[in-house]
Amino acid sequence: METTSHNHQLHIFFLPFMAPGHMTPTIDMANLFASRGVKTTIITTPYHANLLSKTLESTQPPSDNNSQQINVLTFKFPCLENGLPEGCESLHMATSHIMQFKFIKATTTLGPLIDQLLQQHQPDCLVADMFFSCATDVAARHRIPMLAFHGWCYFSLCASLCVNRYAPHKNVSSDSQSFLIPNLPGEIEFTRNQLPDFQKKDVDVLDKPIEAELTRIFRETIDVVEKSYGVLVNSFYELEPVYVDYYKKGLGIKAWHIGPLFLYNKLAKDKAHKGMAEHECLKFLNSKKPNSVVYVCFGSQSDFNDAQLMEIALGLEASGQEFIWVVKKVKQEGVKEEWLPEGFEKRMEGKGLIVRGWAPQVEILEHKAVGGFVTHCGWNSILEGACAGVPMVTWPVSSEQFYNERLVTQVLGIGVGVGAQKWALWVGDFVRREAIEKAVRRIVGEEAQEMRSKARALGEMATMAVEEGGSSFSDLDALIQELKQLKITRDSS
Repeated sequence: METTSHNHQLHIFFLPFMAPGHMTPTIDMANLFASRGVKTTIITTPYHANLLSKTLESTQPPSDNNSQQINVLTFKFPCLENGLPEGCESLHMATSHIMQFKFIKATTTLGPLIDQLLQQHQPDCLVADMFFSCATDVAARHRIPMLAFHGWCYFSLCASLCVNRYAPHKNVSSDSQSFLIPNLPGEIEFTRNQLPDFQKKDVDVLDKPIEAELTRIFRETIDVVEKSYGVLVNSFYELEPVYVDYYKKGLGIKAWHIGPLFLYNKLAKDKAHKGMAEHECLKFLNSKKPNSVVYVCFGSQSDFNDAQLMEIALGLEASGQEFIWVVKKVKQEGVKEEWLPEGFEKRMEGKGLIVRGWAPQVEILEHKAVGGFVTHCGWNSILEGACAGVPMVTWPVSSEQFYNERLVTQVLGIGVGVGAQKWALWVGDFVRREAIEKAVRRIVGEEAQEMRSKARALGEMATMAVEEGGSSFSDLDALIQELKQLKITRDSS
């Protein structure tokens, strides 16, 4: 039987984009809000619902009594209607570029489904991923606030918004010519080559239908911020204080920093994984000296062709450093892998480990043997690397990753660039083995000591930020109180 106080409990809907890098912080957010007494509901596809139920069960501490607080609702993803095979409910299931495009386009048709779920369950707030541009209008119809979640840091949000507002890329004569981003704190230089296509190209002049449609979709995500009640940011004040203040005061965007999200539930996850069979990566690392191994991983979506993978292999071998390299390639019995140098795995036996598929990234980065991280600059990965106190080689590919690279290398001083110069929606910019070798050597050599010291200091500040009284802890409290007041006002009107 529900009590009167429960009837007044704040209820928040979470609508994550259906991709691993977007689902993970959503789970962490759901647990975080539930730990503060908020009823939370994640709405997603049946495929992700199955994964979520297992993950939520393992990450909710029994003492917190969260099991009754987090719900999962499902909707049928319109696969067949959008030219996708039945059951293609996550971006990583889209096995070609055309399928990825169709998947992204399909998400723009979900407005009626979201509307129906809000009507049935009447939550007090909707937290929606930036890809759901329809969410602001749907939430407005139900008279509830919509909070946008980009999964970006403040620096990248500020830089992107300044480029949108002032269009500095239109004042240079070539794609490789540098320009300063106007009105952005710090002298941050960029080139047109490094900007996302949807920022630098006019839809009207694009002659490729898919490219034009994607540009329209991505530009609609920019409007989400302007039309939303506010923005949730997976960051913490001490990491980028200048850009937190500038985003809120200089650019006038209402926002709350509530991260690093993965740290809130880390203790619970550590307990859940205790007693499980140790992953081969951790066994490998246990035999290595401190700061001697380089971890190489480009996330679940970034892609490289075989020629680039060959360059990475040769660059790692030439660096002389021990490594763990996570690749998406599946090894087929009896089939020669053209992307690997002849005899590479045999030469690297005991020195380098290739992992095909998933690897426990947080645990790897926190291992004392790991001395550097080669990353695609996805924000989840950068937060995990910084919190682990690990210097990074930055290799941005798409999304906001070139912005993230500037934060890591120029503002924070905890990484070095590998030399990627061109933003690419599908396949990353080509980098030669010599540049890879040089960058890898830099993050494990003497030069890396200062970077490692800075990163470790950031990791300590991150832990304090999520603890009671910390900057992220307090910002979350302020948000919850504001949402409760909005609920009271709305219910009484």
